Amino acid sequence: MAMTAPPIAIYGANGHTGRLVAAELLSRGQEVVLAGRDDAALRAMAGELGSRAHLARLDDPASLRALAESAAVLIHCAGPFSVTGAPVASAAAEAGCHYIDHAVEPHHVKHVFETYQEPARRTGAIMIPGLSFYGGVGDLLAGAVTEGMTGIDRVTVAYAVSGWRMTTGALNTARQLFAETERISFSDGVLRMGYVEPRNVVFPFPPPIGPRTMIAPIPFPEAVTVPRHVPAREVEAMLTARTFEEERVFDSEDADAETRAQTDFTVAVQAIAEHGGRAGQVSGHDLWRAGALASVEAALRLACGEAPAKGGVLSAGEAFPAEPFLRVLERRGAFTVTL
Repeated sequence: MAMTAPPIAIYGANGHTGRLVAAELLSRGQEVVLAGRDDAALRAMAGELGSRAHLARLDDPASLRALAESAAVLIHCAGPFSVTGAPVASAAAEAGCHYIDHAVEPHHVKHVFETYQEPARRTGAIMIPGLSFYGGVGDLLAGAVTEGMTGIDRVTVAYAVSGWRMTTGALNTARQLFAETERISFSDGVLRMGYVEPRNVVFPFPPPIGPRTMIAPIPFPEAVTVPRHVPAREVEAMLTARTFEEERVFDSEDADAETRAQTDFTVAVQAIAEHGGRAGQVSGHDLWRAGALASVEAALRLACGEAPAKGGVLSAGEAFPAEPFLRVLERRGAFTVTL
C-alpha cells in the first residue's frame, strides 16, 4: 500500500499571500493544511478548496506543535513577524518540520538564525526565513550575480516598485519598520546594530526605468542574509522613493486580489569588486504572486528532499543554487531574469 506524502501547512492561509500559496500548491496536486487564528475563515476556505483546516493560535503552543508535526513543510504567511514569527518558527524547529516564512523584518530574520540554528540541526528541520518578494528575491539575485566573484566591496539590492497595494499585515509591518531606530546594517564585513540615517541616493536602473531616486538603506533582510553566502564588505538594500508617494499605497487594505496584482517591479543587484563589477535584474508584475511562487518552489523542494542534507537555518541563496532557482521562477511566470 503506497504511503501518502505529508501535506504542506500554510499558516495565515486565509490572508492574501496565504491564498496565493494555497492555490499554487493545490494546482500542482499538493495536499495542504490551511492554518491560522480565524476558525470561521479557515473553515470557509477549506470548504471552498476541499482542504483541511487547522486552528492554531499563537498563544497555544500545543496547537502549533500539532500543526508542525502533521506537515512536511510549514509556510508562514501571517505578519507582522515581530509578533507571529517566534511561536510558529519555534514549533517547526522543535518538531523537525521544514519552515519557510514571508518575513520582511530583518530583526525577525536575525532572530531565527540566532535562536533556532541548533534546535533545527538537532531535529533535521531546514528553516528559510525571509523567502518572499522583498528580501528573498534580492538574496537569490545577489547570489546569482556574484557567483564566482571574489574581493567584493559592495552589493546593492535596489527595488523599483509601482502600484503596490498593502495588506493589513504589510501596512502594520511597514509602520513598524520605519519607526525603528535600532537598524541592522552590514558594513566593513560586520553585522551592525544602531541608528542609520536614511538618505536619498540615485540608483542607475537599466532602461526603460533609468536612474531613480531611492530611499537608502531600506530595512529589508538582505543585510542579514546576503553576507551568509556572498563575500562582500558591504550589503545594502534600497527602494524607489516614488513607491511610497503613489496614491492609495497606504490606504489599500481592502483592495481586491485583482487590484493587488497590478504591480510593476524590477529588482536589480549591482556588485562592485576591485577588478570590476557585475549587475543583474528581475522584472515582472504582481509582487505578491512572485513571493508566493518563491516560497512554493522552495517548499516543494524541501518536501521531496532537494535541499542540503543537514538541518539548520539558511538563507534562500544558501539553500538553493541561486540562478537555477530564479530560472525556474521565470518559467513559472514570476518575472523575467536578466544576468
